[in-house]
Amino acid sequence: MDPKIIDLYDKYTHESLDRREFLKKLSILAGGTAAANALVPLLENDYAKAEVVPKDDPRLHTEYIKYPGATGEVHANLVRPKGDEKLPGLVVIHENRGLNPHIEDVTRRVALEGFLAIAPDALSPLGGTPKDPDKARELIGKLDSQSTVQNYVAAVRYLKTHPASTGKVGVVGFCWGGGMANQVAVNSPDLSAAVPYYGRQPTSEDVSRIKASLLLHYAGDDERINQGIPAFEAALKKASVDYKIYMYEGAKHAFNNDTNAARSI
Repeated sequence: MDPKIIDLYDKYTHESLDRREFLKKLSILAGGTAAANALVPLLENDYAKAEVVPKDDPRLHTEYIKYPGATGEVHANLVRPKGDEKLPGLVVIHENRGLNPHIEDVTRRVALEGFLAIAPDALSPLGGTPKDPDKARELIGKLDSQSTVQNYVAAVRYLKTHPASTGKVGVVGFCWGGGMANQVAVNSPDLSAAVPYYGRQPTSEDVSRIKASLLLHYAGDDERINQGIPAFEAALKKASVDYKIYMYEGAKHAFNNDTNAARSI
C-alpha cells in the first residue's frame, strides 16, 4: 500500500484530521471515491481476525474489576494464568481508541507469558470506552491528563499489593498509551520497568524522576514521535536512568497493532 495513504490514516487517527477531510484526501490519493471506500476496511481495525488468545482460553482466569483511582472507580480487565503461583504485575495501557478487544487480547497474551496483567479503561470517568472508535478518540481528548496519569499510578499500586502479585510491577503502553507509560514511569516510584511503544516522551526536566528501567520501542518511519528522541535520550543519560532503545527501521507508527491489515502489507 502507498506509504502516503498510511501516513494520511495516521494523521486521521492521531491528530486533528476529521473523518470527512480524511475521506476527501484519501479519495485523491486513491484515485477516486470508489477506490477510497475499498481501502477503508484495510486501514481500519479488524479485531476478530487479529485475535491471538480466545476470551475463554482455559489456561487463563479473566475478570472485569474496579479499583480506586484519582477520579473514582476505574474499570479494568484483569487476567492471569490459572494456578496459585505469585506473578509479577503488568499494567497494559491502550491506544487512543480506549480499552477495545485488541488491547484485551494483548492483555491475555502477556498474561500467558507469566504476568498478572491489568488493562485499565482510561475512559472510566467518562462512562467507559464506547464501541465507536472515533467516539473513543474524541473522549480521550477530553480527559484530564494529570488525573489520568494518577489513575494508572493507582493501577501500579493495585497490582503491587494484589494477593497474586510478587510485588514487582511493570507497564507497557502503545501510542497514546506509550506516552502514558512514560508518564507513569515519571510519577510512580513503585514501578520496576516501563516498555513504551512509540510513545510521546516526557519533558527533559521530568526524566530525573524516573526510577524504573526503560525499554523503548520506536518505528523508523515516525517523524512525529521520533523528533523527541534526542532530547529524551540525552536526559536519560544525564540522569543515569537504565534504558535501552529499539528502533525498527522501515516500520510505521503503531506497528505493533496487528488488527490493521495495511501495516502488514
